[in-house]
Amino acid sequence: MTETMNHEATAGGTDLSNLPRVNLTAKALDRISAMAAKEKLGAGQGLRIAVVGGGCSGFQYQLNFDHEKTDDIVTAFDGLKVLVDPTSLPYIAGTTLDYVEGLHNAGFRFDNPRATRTCGCGSSFNV
Repeated sequence: MTETMNHEATAGGTDLSNLPRVNLTAKALDRISAMAAKEKLGAGQGLRIAVVGGGCSGFQYQLNFDHEKTDDIVTAFDGLKVLVDPTSLPYIAGTTLDYVEGLHNAGFRFDNPRATRTCGCGSSFNV
């Protein structure tokens, strides 16, 4: 895993260089890498993990493939870039993204140490 920050970023007065980055489990990395290969992502693209307002607990996670932006905090996992914008990082710093499969469903699961409350489906949270 390699980490880069495109510049000395701050968000709302928070020094982002001291915050832990988002992590991926091996299962999440395998699943995302397969999806990225299917989408034929270019070198400047990666998985964007963001936080947006909404959901039943106040915030919700957003995952999509996107182009790297100037102020992104970029972490590379075996060649896969994970992109986090400076506004989202304080809410998800230290979060581990996993991929789980069960009898009823399969999907990505966020283990966010900063969340004080989460909804039943696990896609929204509060800090």
